[in-house]
Amino acid sequence: MSAETDAEIKEAFEKFDVKGEGRITTSSLGDALAACGARVPGFKLRDICDSYHDDSISFDEFLKVLSQVKVKTTFKDNIRAIDAKKQVNITGGSAKSSDWVTHSYAEEEKLAFVDWINFRLAKDTDLMKLLPIKDDGNALFDALKDGIIMNKLVNDSVHDTVDERALNMPDANGKLSIFKMRENQTLALNSCVAIGCNVVNIGGEDLIKGTPHLCLGLLWQVIRIGLMAKITLKDCPGLRALLDEFESLEQLLAMSPDEILLRWVNYQLNKVGCKRVVKNFGSDIKDSEVYAHLLVAICPEDQGPIGLDPLNAQDLTKRAELVLQNADKIGVRSFVRAKDIVSGNQKLNLAFVANLFNIYPAMDDAGDFEIIEETREEKTMRNWMNSLGSTPRVKYMYEDLKDGLNLIQLFDKINPGCVDWKIVNNPPFKQVGGTMKKIENCNYALQLGHKHKFVLVGIDGKDINDGNKLILAIVWQMMRYYTLKILSSLTEEGKIAKDNEIVAWCNGKLSGAGKQSKFSSFKDQSIANSLPIIDLIDAISPGCINYDLVTKASTEEEKFLNARYAVTMARKIGARIFALPEDITEVNPKMVMTIFACLMSVGFAKEQMK
Repeated sequence: MSAETDAEIKEAFEKFDVKGEGRITTSSLGDALAACGARVPGFKLRDICDSYHDDSISFDEFLKVLSQVKVKTTFKDNIRAIDAKKQVNITGGSAKSSDWVTHSYAEEEKLAFVDWINFRLAKDTDLMKLLPIKDDGNALFDALKDGIIMNKLVNDSVHDTVDERALNMPDANGKLSIFKMRENQTLALNSCVAIGCNVVNIGGEDLIKGTPHLCLGLLWQVIRIGLMAKITLKDCPGLRALLDEFESLEQLLAMSPDEILLRWVNYQLNKVGCKRVVKNFGSDIKDSEVYAHLLVAICPEDQGPIGLDPLNAQDLTKRAELVLQNADKIGVRSFVRAKDIVSGNQKLNLAFVANLFNIYPAMDDAGDFEIIEETREEKTMRNWMNSLGSTPRVKYMYEDLKDGLNLIQLFDKINPGCVDWKIVNNPPFKQVGGTMKKIENCNYALQLGHKHKFVLVGIDGKDINDGNKLILAIVWQMMRYYTLKILSSLTEEGKIAKDNEIVAWCNGKLSGAGKQSKFSSFKDQSIANSLPIIDLIDAISPGCINYDLVTKASTEEEKFLNARYAVTMARKIGARIFALPEDITEVNPKMVMTIFACLMSVGFAKEQMK
């Protein structure tokens, strides 16, 4: 092999060495070989990968494999084809760069998501011509093009997020214009944001083009939110049994779903006398022993028994397949295939375990105790924080904000550059003195609030560190500031709009479009029927409202239908709405203000485009 060719192979290898450690994963071996001109059939590739038990391959090992397979085309011809396939041109409003950037994605994740979509949406009559999606090629990305499946999946994860009456559906010939596809994708993205997805650098055009890594990334966020939604004390009071002797319910609420699921698995293993302790969903489950015992522990009496016979198989892949056959017997085979267990794919194994929990939690009665339930306003604020990319994700506001770091992060997101990171205390926090460091962070967050002219009377850093409910008032003011700042960026003066100015603009827009609706303030009870919002949406985007779907709002049910339609249509024309339909029907002034402010931003943006 010439020095030039050797260097080119090294360059191709490094494209798949995502961690820069001189090794590639076995899951990327096929693509790496293809980049060097070696097209290897799937069955041969599996045999090769099975011989590498640590799931990664060095460059020298890669050269050995390459020499053993037949190269059918020249290296340079093939590397060009692979680059064209794997490289994504990032352009337009959804990206930060116009450079060519190489992205890759895991084929096993694509297969898992296809299976999940086909299973969860199988009975949807609107999707009869789209499902089942094939698991080969670009079938998944093609199916996502018109935005219908993504919206349906959002509703599957968080019920009633999207009013599906607002979706643009294909005509009798299966045709849907690109304009209507864009509307569906705008609705999908804004709905994803509303349930707490982070969609930075993802635009509707990316989904229409089927950019693989962006589509799969968004799908995983939506699916994960749905899977984790019921891992709560409200839905499963028995989770209380997972607490140690000196832990409180508040600490359980603050745990990530991953942590709770790990505890749940260990709890179930202990019930059936298995001494294994699981610390992750990767290396700890590769031999399938944990799954074999877990299925025994959760199997309902009327569907069992399920035995441990799979553990008699010495070959790990065969053992994993036998375990999954047991899972199939009780209807919980999803997300993982045998190779995903053996390779320790953390993402897919987490999804598999979450689905097990949702179907068969198998937790004992925890007795009577007061369940701490998240309010609607708390949920809205949490979704807003997570949509901005809070790290780590906020699960329970009053615990997760105690160290001040998430609040400081949020200030930097709503007003980039306002934070002096040199004075921020970062974890790990020591047992001695750690609490003071956290309180210092909380006090700094309050200083930032004062600089932004927030009303913070009677709140100090210790209140935040103690998990005081006053935290909600701080987050609300951050959300209000962020909403109004977006609006101000679209005005010539760049000043923050006052409530009466928003009301005046909305009423002017309504009267200018010949609408009869009007309102005097965000407390005006006439807003409860949603007509001022619906009419304003139609005034901003003429003809978009189907008034045949608007009720007289003479009952509570009709009011809710109007409100859900109003929220969905606002998102469809581009408004990033976090408010819920109930916020409209109950006329919650704070959230109603955000709706009108967001619609005003869309109106300004459309006027600037003319």
